[in-house]
Amino acid sequence: MNPKPSSKFSISTFILLLLLSFLIVAAYSSTDANVEANEVGSDEESDDLEQLLAVDEQLQEDRPEHQQSEAESVSKAQRIVLELSGDNTKRVIDGNEFVMVLGYAPWCARSADLMPRFSEAATALKEIGSPILMAKIDGDRYSKIASELEIKGFPTLLLFVNGTSQPFTGGFSAEDIVIWVQKKTGAPIVTVNTVDEAQRFLKKYHTFVVGLFEKFEGYEHEEFVKAAKSDDEIQFVETSNKDVAKLLFPDLKTIGLVKTEAERYTVYDGSYKMENILEFLGSNKFPLITKLTESNTVWVYSSPVKLQVMIFAKADDFENLAQPLEDLARKFKSKLMFIYVDITNENLAMPFLTLFGIEASNKTIVAAFDNNLNSKYLLESDPSPSNIQDFCSGLADGTVSRYYRSEPVPDNENASVVTVVGKTLDELVLNSRENVLLEVHTPWCVNCEAISKQVEKLAKHFKGFENLVFARIDASANEHAKLQVDDFPTILLYKAGEKEKPLKLSAKKSAKEMAVFINEELKPKNGSAKDEL
Repeated sequence: MNPKPSSKFSISTFILLLLLSFLIVAAYSSTDANVEANEVGSDEESDDLEQLLAVDEQLQEDRPEHQQSEAESVSKAQRIVLELSGDNTKRVIDGNEFVMVLGYAPWCARSADLMPRFSEAATALKEIGSPILMAKIDGDRYSKIASELEIKGFPTLLLFVNGTSQPFTGGFSAEDIVIWVQKKTGAPIVTVNTVDEAQRFLKKYHTFVVGLFEKFEGYEHEEFVKAAKSDDEIQFVETSNKDVAKLLFPDLKTIGLVKTEAERYTVYDGSYKMENILEFLGSNKFPLITKLTESNTVWVYSSPVKLQVMIFAKADDFENLAQPLEDLARKFKSKLMFIYVDITNENLAMPFLTLFGIEASNKTIVAAFDNNLNSKYLLESDPSPSNIQDFCSGLADGTVSRYYRSEPVPDNENASVVTVVGKTLDELVLNSRENVLLEVHTPWCVNCEAISKQVEKLAKHFKGFENLVFARIDASANEHAKLQVDDFPTILLYKAGEKEKPLKLSAKKSAKEMAVFINEELKPKNGSAKDEL
């Protein structure tokens, strides 16, 4: 089956394009070095991990403080992660209650990017006394073991609880990993009793939900705990100390959300029900403007706000728009989600811009996707604050027209087969008084070239045939609301007066068979025919 066209835009295609862009990023020149540094070494060294770590820690303590470099700290963190192999994997997983496994490949750039965060999370979890064992396995080298663990791509994170695996569903920063692991293996809520504990908590967590309860019991507290257990992304913290609550969230009454951005404190004023608390978090956990990165795409896509405004701009240009955009984000909260994409980062920006046919742009672009309706929108005027506001208001009201990509209008003078683009489909096909045989093709379609030759042959054969036009459109570069094609090539006959229901010709037909079909459908009343090629 040939690939589907961009003319039938779907969110699955959109996400696939985005994720594929990350996978084809050129491998970091330092990937091999990073992976090598992450490896513990031989199986014997892995078995003696704790003893080696103890020696290393003692050496660090004996060494002058100024000699303990950041690189050494990173190296120490990496050695906390146990290296699995064909010999020790089963023993490690079966012998520990909780094991988090990172499946990686030395050549995978995303693996190299995730490893230091994974190591940092391992260090943080060790410091807070988590019972989890953090491990990694070279899935390329130990492909059989990786397959048995159901590691199907790189990188892959799996949590094993008493030997049974479950997929990782959290974010990919060190803090995200720590929070997710804590929720799955320990208490879902951190209890803070003193101001000193609160100050230490603030150094570790940047986004969290805080609850102030006189007693840690009763219906209200139970629903808070249920919400904490159901959410895998945000750290929950509770206290009964008003001074602690004031430090964590000034003027806190019951429940509040804290973030490290312009909208730092958000008060929850709903009922004490788990579902309502989770709904509140879903609508408010994102920053006013989320900067898209390689590691947060899944998190962004999980937002319950499916109408998403995307600003593609250089960093300096975005700064000039940041304040009015924050104001708009506050105004349209729960209706629109605002996302900033660095337009100079081709791996992030290009998959989106390609969907609009504006890959070559280096100017600020404002666009939007409705992930519920599988539709896209584009601000085609100057992206000034006032124009952006009008665009967003129209999106929220449902008055902005969908965007359909189109190539420039071509010169069809003396063409036997007319070239149609998105902008001219109405004029040349749907609204014309003529019968139109339309060839829908794409550059990457294997069989399209052969069909194009047949269409050209038919056009010459029927030259002078009254009221019949032959045309073609490249569906990879042109879209239209009334052109929804799944397979390529596709041949459609739009009969005059019946344009809403085009007839589909089989692409497997010979030119002669197509000529017979056309004659049968368009045969003049006098019975003349042209079916001999």
